[in-house]
Amino acid sequence: MPTVVETFDPVTITNMSVQMFGTDGTKQDGTKFGAAGSVGGETVLRELIKRVEGFEAAKSSKPEKMTLTVSAHIKVQVMRDFFGFSNQDLKPGIYSYGTNSKGKRFTLTADVIDEFEDQTKLIAFVDCVSATGFVFTIENGADEVALMEISLEAYPDEFKQIYYEAMVAELDDPTVADTWHTQFDRTLVEAVPTP
Repeated sequence: MPTVVETFDPVTITNMSVQMFGTDGTKQDGTKFGAAGSVGGETVLRELIKRVEGFEAAKSSKPEKMTLTVSAHIKVQVMRDFFGFSNQDLKPGIYSYGTNSKGKRFTLTADVIDEFEDQTKLIAFVDCVSATGFVFTIENGADEVALMEISLEAYPDEFKQIYYEAMVAELDDPTVADTWHTQFDRTLVEAVPTP
C-alpha cells in the first residue's frame, strides 16, 4: 500500500536550485541557487463574471500565474542570470547591467521540510522570470548580512501547470527525487500509460 502523507507543517525551505533556459529554449542542468531565507507566493486569478440585468450573478476564477517573493543569499552567477548582467565586449571579470539587460527564464525548485513529521516536499515553479529590476541594499555596521529580496513571476508550462509538488515519502519512482533539482520537466513527473 503506498504511503500517504496526511499532515505537513512547513518549517524550512532549503536546497533551492535554478535551471536556466538558454537562448534556444533548451534548459540547462540545475545549479544551486544560494541560501534561502524565505519564499512566499500568491496566485493571480483571472475572473470571469456573469452579469444579469447589471448585477453579478456568477463568477468563475482560474489561476493565471503566481507572484513569488524570495529572500536569500543568492549565488553571484544566478543573480547575474536573473537580471541579465552581461560581460559582452567587456574585459574578463567585468559585468554590466543596463537598458539592454534581459533576465533569463528559469525553473525554480526547492525542498520544503516538515521537521515535526520528518517529511520533505519537493516543489517546482516551471517557468519563472524576474518581475523587478536589480535591487540591492548595503548597510555599514549591520549585525547581519542582508538577504537579497527578489520578486518573480511564475507562468504556466505547455500543460497549463504553474506549480508542481511531491512528497518524497509518496514517490515510488526514485529518479523523480534524484533529478528534481537538476533536470525538472514534465517528462520527469508524467505518468507513463500502461499498455
